[in-house]
Amino acid sequence: VTKATTKGGRNGRAMLDDGGLALAMAAPKEIGGAGDGHNPEQLFALGYSSCFGQALLVLGKKHGVDAQTAKVTCEVTLNTDGGLSLSAELKVSIPGADKDKVQALVDEAHTVCPYSKATKGSMPVKLSVV
Repeated sequence: VTKATTKGGRNGRAMLDDGGLALAMAAPKEIGGAGDGHNPEQLFALGYSSCFGQALLVLGKKHGVDAQTAKVTCEVTLNTDGGLSLSAELKVSIPGADKDKVQALVDEAHTVCPYSKATKGSMPVKLSVV
């Protein structure tokens, strides 16, 4: 179980309850903030890219892909059209691996990654093999 507490919302301070991490938060420019601190979308991108990378590692052998060198970039967008919403794109590269095998791996990883499961049906997530 992980617990975090934030005081002051998007312009406050967020910290893990175990004291291991504390961040100054700042609203992004997209919603009128200065954009000079961390925001929830950045933290979500960090978590999603890490979690998805682990799913690739777990499933790599099954797909005949060495996922040890996988690089996962997660781009999270705070959409402001018609109210606030999120969308994400996961860009996966595995140097030297067969692109079709990587695509199959990425598709399956998207079915087992906890972040992918949590976002299914609630926000658009695009998968790209680069």
